[in-house]
Amino acid sequence: MTSVAALRRSWRKPALAVSSMICTFAFVALTTPSHAEPSRHGAHQVRSHHGSHAKHSTRHTYRKAARHAHRKATRRHHRAQRHRSRAAQIANFRNANASLMQPQAGFSGGSGLVAEARRYIGRNPTGRGRLWCARFMNMVLERSGHRGTGSDMARSFASYGRRVSGPQVGAIAVISRGRRGGHVGVVSGVDAKGNPIIVSGNHGRRVAEATYSKARVYAYVMPE
Repeated sequence: MTSVAALRRSWRKPALAVSSMICTFAFVALTTPSHAEPSRHGAHQVRSHHGSHAKHSTRHTYRKAARHAHRKATRRHHRAQRHRSRAAQIANFRNANASLMQPQAGFSGGSGLVAEARRYIGRNPTGRGRLWCARFMNMVLERSGHRGTGSDMARSFASYGRRVSGPQVGAIAVISRGRRGGHVGVVSGVDAKGNPIIVSGNHGRRVAEATYSKARVYAYVMPE
């Protein structure tokens, strides 16, 4: 009987130890928070979030690029419109003022007068050191077969020849210089704004072809 009781006591200790371990594991399992182990549902949510963020970033980049391309296209379109408008204005002006670019009826020496004046561009053929624009104009007229004013004063041409209302090739333009006196030269053309292009002497101390403000011209005359 003693040996049987001792045997039972020896089996009871391991059984108690195993029961204690099972209880401990059960207790740990019950007290462990649910978030300690990632669930498949949570992982799916993380993947969904990252995927949504990537799609949003791609859409944002595409829209930004599309807006940039649209702005560039709009700027190009506006520049082209301004260029076409400017070209049309110049063409309309030239068509409307084509008659100004031709010698007036009854006077065929306009182009010849301009050609003679242009021969001396960059030089001073008069030999004078100052106030020689009128001297140059008289020289060009005489060498083109016309009579001049015989004066070295630019304003002498205001009462010379026949007055015309506006600039045209071959007309003589008399220009105001305020208190510095006047200036004179022959019209070789008209720019897009209606300003005369004039070949004249003593322009920077030499013969030159330059555009003058139409507001400064107070007389246009055709040679005799």
